[in-house]
Amino acid sequence: MTAYLITSVSIVGAAPTDLLIRDGVVAEVGPGLSAPDAVVVDGAGLVALPGLVDLHTHLREPGREDAETVESGSRAAALGGYTAVCAMANTSPVADTAGVVEQVWRLGREAGLVDVQPVGAVTVGLAGERLAELGAMADSAARVRIFSDDGHCVADPLLMRRALEYVKAFDGIIAQHAEEPRLTEGAQMHEGEVSTRLGLLGWPAVAEEAIIARDVLLAEHVGSRLHVCHVSTAGSVEVLRQAKARGVRVTAEVTPHHLLLTDERAATYDPVFKVNPPLRTAADIAALRAALADGVIDIIATDHAPHAVEDKECEWAYARPGMLGLETALSIALDVLGPEWDLIAERMSRTPARIAGLTGHGVDPAPGVPANLTVIDPAARRTIEPAELASRSRNTPYARMTLPGRIVATFLRGEPTVLDGKAVK
Repeated sequence: MTAYLITSVSIVGAAPTDLLIRDGVVAEVGPGLSAPDAVVVDGAGLVALPGLVDLHTHLREPGREDAETVESGSRAAALGGYTAVCAMANTSPVADTAGVVEQVWRLGREAGLVDVQPVGAVTVGLAGERLAELGAMADSAARVRIFSDDGHCVADPLLMRRALEYVKAFDGIIAQHAEEPRLTEGAQMHEGEVSTRLGLLGWPAVAEEAIIARDVLLAEHVGSRLHVCHVSTAGSVEVLRQAKARGVRVTAEVTPHHLLLTDERAATYDPVFKVNPPLRTAADIAALRAALADGVIDIIATDHAPHAVEDKECEWAYARPGMLGLETALSIALDVLGPEWDLIAERMSRTPARIAGLTGHGVDPAPGVPANLTVIDPAARRTIEPAELASRSRNTPYARMTLPGRIVATFLRGEPTVLDGKAVK
């Protein structure tokens, strides 16, 4: 295994130092290191972070390999600075059995670019009618600990209670897509002034907030772990704040696009801005940013949702909701939060790794720890060109936007997956 010496690099914003990677771990940290056998990476002006961890990635395989594969999505993740991703269950077939989650897990191992941790479905076929094989998926080689019907809400409160009770036995997590379906039928965007002006049926904030309020009460009653996917409204933030104050075992995520883009983007009728939950208002964005800073929202998760051309480049009403996110998430975080490196490391690496139970990830570079890390040039700026993205899909809402930061290198257990900003394999 090749050794790497990163010189004069700032570790999570600290004073510049040298960092030696050898045999899969961080071997030494300190100024003036020497390793004649090592490949030298000039880290002057660069920042080293623990490898990013995404709790919410759609890799589409099996079933929609035209939009993404485990390999292409893993490459996009590595180029975005990630060393681990959690692959959501809405594939075809649905990841609701031990066999399917093991297939996704093995494909991730074969790609070898990031650690791919499958998320199992809560209900059979995501239909919301009966529980999937939660125990079998937990006991499989994939060791599933997070379960979600993402893309669909577990709307039945009795079924949601049973799921929370079931996973409590092995300290699992139910990750809820919070959307009361009876309030969003036919909805095309956020319900508000812009939807009224455009004549599009609105998706009310209360549809999200009502489910979160119900589920934190259920989680509190059961004493189980709940995770709320893609929080998007100021009202949801207040529900979560109150629940956490009571000690409910709830965590929550926000996406990069909900931290940056408002519902005004829908005025172009460009389906690239159609997403679920929809883009909200500037007031919601302000509340989400504040909640991310103070910890009411625990993490940034991409909700990377690749779609084939025919599913996006069509009329707004018929377009599939979803946006790419893996290759731009760290740049958006840097744009929104500024160079708050400890906060970025906490929200994009340490905490998501802790929630998912991913040992060896989310640990700051230090002697003896697995060398899962990313190196970023914060001074660089790049213009996003969809054709240059590693994903098989092109539905990025940031096309031709200039964003801060460039991933220079990513290491997975000491092996580079990205060097000089390019994928190694």
